[in-house]
Amino acid sequence: MKRVITISREFGSGGRSIGRKLASLLNYKFYDRELIDMTAENSGLSAEFIEKTEQNISSGWLYNLLLGSGYTSPMRGNTAGKPLVPLADQVFNAQRKVILNIAEIESCVIVGRCADAILRTSDVVKKDELLNVFIYSDMQYKIDRAVNEYDIPEREAAHVITQTNKFRANHYNIFTESTWGARENYDLLINSALAGIDGTAEIIANLAK
Repeated sequence: MKRVITISREFGSGGRSIGRKLASLLNYKFYDRELIDMTAENSGLSAEFIEKTEQNISSGWLYNLLLGSGYTSPMRGNTAGKPLVPLADQVFNAQRKVILNIAEIESCVIVGRCADAILRTSDVVKKDELLNVFIYSDMQYKIDRAVNEYDIPEREAAHVITQTNKFRANHYNIFTESTWGARENYDLLINSALAGIDGTAEIIANLAK
């Protein structure tokens, strides 16, 4: 039985909805944006700052720009004279700790935030208890969902989808030193357009069992 399932997803593919449905089918806890609030509580950084930092990195900002004075601060417990640590690293490390703590103590579905790479390279979850999934779909399916679910104008949907997926890839590639969406990083890659939200969730649930 896979007790921890991570969902990485293309924007518009329905990954968040699939993850929520999957958690319901398995009676697992579901984590997505909840991780921002949990990270804020554990790190002392504000939820708004954490989200903004994620967006800046994801938007393709050069990582070394974050070494500027506006984006660095001493880690907790550092003494004077020790190197400053980029706040982007502090945010990622704080999220990593939250993800590891969650995965260690409960069965759950975690969406995004490099959880697949974090758990794949840790020892808090046995390899036979971890299932890393990547959700993708064809462009028209993503456009239809972007228009219907997020009220994005149809003429803008393809651009928004492409840019958002570029942002997600940048964030993942920077912090994991792996390639977002590359098949070797996941146990299952599935086209959500084939079975829809509910059907895809059921396929993953059956595999998890």
